Amino acid sequence: MSKQLLVSVLAFGGGFCIMSLELLGGRILAPWFGGSIYVWGSIITIFMLSLSIGYLLGGRLSVRVPTLAKFGTIFVAAAAILYPTVHLAEPMMEWTFERIEDPRYGSLAASSMLFVAPTVVLGAISPYAVRLLVREREESGKVAGTLYFVSTVGSALGTLATSFYFVLWFEIDSIVSGLSGTLLVLGLAAIAARSWDRVA
Repeated sequence: MSKQLLVSVLAFGGGFCIMSLELLGGRILAPWFGGSIYVWGSIITIFMLSLSIGYLLGGRLSVRVPTLAKFGTIFVAAAAILYPTVHLAEPMMEWTFERIEDPRYGSLAASSMLFVAPTVVLGAISPYAVRLLVREREESGKVAGTLYFVSTVGSALGTLATSFYFVLWFEIDSIVSGLSGTLLVLGLAAIAARSWDRVA
């Protein structure tokens, strides 16, 4: 596997996990705040804002000697931040619901507490991936376009897989654990392949 292919697989996996988590957000909040447009509006808003912060963070991190090892660390960090959601989601939902019963603001607060941190870290993946593969300024647009294509395809498949199959086959906690495990494996694979950082 070449460095370019590995980074593409990582970008695909990142996109897959982002959209899978976003869809799961609706299922996590539904027992407490329902499944209205308010709830989905809150989830989408939090994910979009968090991703935008992640894009900025990833871009800035990539400026200082980008390496596969550092790239892998982003995935490991995302896995470490996401996994506690398995145990914290229910008590956090209950705590929020007891204080903010309005589904608009309650879902916004709950989404913020659960999803901002992991989504910010996941948002750093795409810009960092672009920087890893850009060797010359002239090819930056091509590299960015290819990686965003791969990441978006991953997001589309993550959406379909989660909504069509995962939620029917597994409990929410199991899916979140699976996403965390996937991110961890991807991160460790990138760290293990750090010798490719010398490859132009």
